[in-house]
Amino acid sequence: MKYQLFEEVVLKKEFPDQRLKEGDIATVVEYHPVSDGEDGYSLEVFNAVGDTIAVITVPESSIETLTKDGIFTVRLLATG
Repeated sequence: MKYQLFEEVVLKKEFPDQRLKEGDIATVVEYHPVSDGEDGYSLEVFNAVGDTIAVITVPESSIETLTKDGIFTVRLLATG
């Protein structure tokens, strides 16, 4: 599936180096097509007040679309 620029997506796995967890919401900011493998995306992750907390590049299999049965939550950003 090709995601659109600025589309919000859900992380399907944790990224401990950036203190991100499965279920966190991110915004697609770049598409990285690959001819012999899995396409990738650069994502920007914001905190609850809209400040950027991370920009990461992930394979397409690490994200999924938001669904109508999902619900937003707020968690404290892990510090360790």
